[in-house]
Amino acid sequence: MMDLLIHLFHVTLDTVVDVLPIVVIIFGFQFFVIKKPVPNLGKVVIGFIYVLVGLAFFLVGLEEALFPLGELMAQQLTDPDFIYGAGQVADVVHWQDYKWVYLFAIAIGFSTTIAEPSLLAVAIKANEVSAGVIGINGLRIAVAIGVAVGIGLGTFRIVTGTPLEYYIITGYIIVMIQTFYAPKMIIALAYDSGGVTTSTVTVPLVTALGLGLATTIPGRSALLDGFGLIAFASLCPIISVMTYAQLSEWRSRKNGNEEYSIDKK
Repeated sequence: MMDLLIHLFHVTLDTVVDVLPIVVIIFGFQFFVIKKPVPNLGKVVIGFIYVLVGLAFFLVGLEEALFPLGELMAQQLTDPDFIYGAGQVADVVHWQDYKWVYLFAIAIGFSTTIAEPSLLAVAIKANEVSAGVIGINGLRIAVAIGVAVGIGLGTFRIVTGTPLEYYIITGYIIVMIQTFYAPKMIIALAYDSGGVTTSTVTVPLVTALGLGLATTIPGRSALLDGFGLIAFASLCPIISVMTYAQLSEWRSRKNGNEEYSIDKK
């Protein structure tokens, strides 16, 4: 218990150091550039304290529970003994043998994205500025589906050993085509949605999965093949969010609504 408290104390100090530049910049501009007092200063200070405490507990929880469990699951699912049977090593890698790895990758991609605080913050702001047209849950689910598909596709790439650039170039060609046809109000948000997925929860688990897979599959390099999953996690949500908007627009037109609206759930 004492070790946990000491660890929490050190994480809190690190969090203060990380957040301090943000505080200095915000208050510096407020007092020396804008030259006006901070409205509701007491509430702002209390809010910063909540942020520090919440981040500290959040990071400790991830380090003590989620990260070790995710890494253990990745190691176990990519273990040749689990895939081929105890004591057996395959001379030729068949992508069908890794079906549980694909399922785990899809599930972990979806769940970690739903848990991302940065995505929730973006979804809330998008809902506010769009007057409720962009639904919070609808956007989060659309992004989560994109990440799930991306991580699943990325693990398939590692298993098959196909070049990463083929997938990324094809994906961005799809993004470019979609940009011309997607509703204009969703394009910028879709591009931002790809960035917010690469945050605190997703990156460590996805990286552990990729490295674990690359180190256990014969003929794969941890450096060349183990990385790249984060690129899929950034690319595919752009496609899924614009697809979500296009489907919503099509459904609205099919129902005879003249005004386009995205799901408000």
